[in-house]
Amino acid sequence: MPKIPNWVFILLALLHFSAARIDMMDIDATQYAEISREMMQSGDYLHLYDRGIDYLDKPPMLFWVSSLSMRVFGVNDFGYKFPSILFAIWAMYAVYRLGRLLYDDATGRMAALILGCCQGMFLMTNDVRTDTILMSCVITAIWMIKECEVKRRWQYVLGGTAAIAAGMMAKGPIALMVPMFCFGSDWVLKRDWKKIFSPYHIIDVILIGIFLVPMSIGLYQQFDMHPEKTVNGITNVSGLRFFYWSQSFGRITGESPWNNHAPFEFLFVGMFWAFLPWMFLFVPALVINIVQVIKQKFKLYPNQEFLTTGGFILAYLALGSSKYQLPHYIFVVFPLAALMVAKLIADMLNGKYAGLFKVMKPFQLVVSFLIMIAALMTIVYVFPGSLFLTGLWIAALVILVFIVTNKKISYKFFWASAASIMLANVFITHHFYYNLLKYQLGTAVGKYIKQHNVPSNGLLVYKLDHPLNAMHFYADRLVAEDTLGLVPGKIVLTSPEGLTALNEQQTHYEMLQQGDYFKVSELTPEFLNPATRDKAVMKYYLLKLQ
Repeated sequence: MPKIPNWVFILLALLHFSAARIDMMDIDATQYAEISREMMQSGDYLHLYDRGIDYLDKPPMLFWVSSLSMRVFGVNDFGYKFPSILFAIWAMYAVYRLGRLLYDDATGRMAALILGCCQGMFLMTNDVRTDTILMSCVITAIWMIKECEVKRRWQYVLGGTAAIAAGMMAKGPIALMVPMFCFGSDWVLKRDWKKIFSPYHIIDVILIGIFLVPMSIGLYQQFDMHPEKTVNGITNVSGLRFFYWSQSFGRITGESPWNNHAPFEFLFVGMFWAFLPWMFLFVPALVINIVQVIKQKFKLYPNQEFLTTGGFILAYLALGSSKYQLPHYIFVVFPLAALMVAKLIADMLNGKYAGLFKVMKPFQLVVSFLIMIAALMTIVYVFPGSLFLTGLWIAALVILVFIVTNKKISYKFFWASAASIMLANVFITHHFYYNLLKYQLGTAVGKYIKQHNVPSNGLLVYKLDHPLNAMHFYADRLVAEDTLGLVPGKIVLTSPEGLTALNEQQTHYEMLQQGDYFKVSELTPEFLNPATRDKAVMKYYLLKLQ
């Protein structure tokens, strides 16, 4: 069994923290960053506002920690991303501690590395949303509850309930449901009825309720006390009901208006890129665990655990039943998937599943080199870089080849998988994302407004229909669209159609800035192909009326 040294985790943590230099992506991350900025500016931590309008969609945890971080580090990418990246690193530690409890130290370390270097984790530390904190709090709660089960100490009761409450304040009741799914399935299969019906759960519920009081007060004050407020075109909206029921369970019952008709398998299919390079090991791990419990007639032996598999399956049934799904919704159970993969690898290295091991060793090596080829495509084809950048990629490839060919390195398929995804994301983060986000219109306009100190009401958007969520955050001010019209001295953001109209009106102006923009969260082959990119992008113009 490979015992992963600490320096590997230090390198991985540095790679994740380096993502803080990259701009944020529309729509969610930039919207959440702006809500955090407004919270920091107002000092009101109980009520949420998005561009000055009452906000009822996500709980406040992300906005609390990000606004506090901005007070220290300023209104910038690092200020917003820093606390969420900390939560991601902590999630790796929590996975390690849980893996050590369930199996052993080496398997716990392997699970932590698997979680930290899956593609979804790299996405979470680049495109920071509420899911990073949710995932971290959920796995922390599961670890703490397991520690309490083994050691029976009150600090783990407090830690577990606080983690559940923090997760609920990050994204809702799913933070409570996943630990319930984990331990409920494990205890049922062990016929451990005393733990299921323990009166101490009353204390757990009370503690969680106490931790949720500040958020509940804010929701009640902002919405329940003001039935006249209109939210999404509806009055008499209860913030408490929305948070504790409609936002999560309403998507299953149909009460929620959100519906993108995603099929049941949507999230699982998405894992084939989000849980790379480990997904091809996760599938057999899941099947093996299910078959094993069926063969044992749904009964576990005392030395077995099913909280990882049971938690994943039940959580997936709940998430997959939702009428509205996005790929990152499944990230909350990636720690459980990482533990399952680590256990399978440990079993294979200890001589079990020899046939599977014989197949997976070369398969994972092929996957590793394909990941490196994908990274190469981003620097020589999608956004062609310098010869120096290509040289860096060659150096990274040499490292991977060294791992595969060095006879002194054992478990090559594992180290090659981890190394390939880490090396590839150096280029994906610092070249692909860096260049991609240059095409985000709101970011470009916001940075111009801040750099040139454009007044908050000094911008007129003329004949241009495109989301500008990022503009307010990067401008470091709430930019109110000008209502005075085409008057001299005003700065106008417009499209080719608008520019043609201004020219036809013989309007005099000074061109300040122009460029291409694209909805970067919805990549298309036409945009990724440099030869056809001009057809995919749209033009914008910033000009000052004379």
